[in-house]
Amino acid sequence: MNEFELCPRFEKAVSILSQRWTALILYQLMSGPQRFCTMTEKLGVSGKILTERLKDLEQRGFVVREVYPETPVRIEYSLTEMGMSLTPIMKEIEEWSKEWIALEE
Repeated sequence: MNEFELCPRFEKAVSILSQRWTALILYQLMSGPQRFCTMTEKLGVSGKILTERLKDLEQRGFVVREVYPETPVRIEYSLTEMGMSLTPIMKEIEEWSKEWIALEE
């Protein structure tokens, strides 16, 4: 393989992670299971978009949705083993951004 050729798996991974809100949702869930309303509040994302992203991440195996049979019903989202495996990568991006990305004022 030529060193300048993109690996198809790498290209697909970047495509998945670069979808709007996806990386931020995964980063938010790194701190542990969360309810839908907590994520909308902390991320500032609309419920519709968060629902779409979470469904996609669940289908791809990054996120698990757990329903607790309580009244009212409690639903929590958490990372799967595959989702948790992104933690070191996300932490590296976090460290890199602290050093190289300036906040706009």
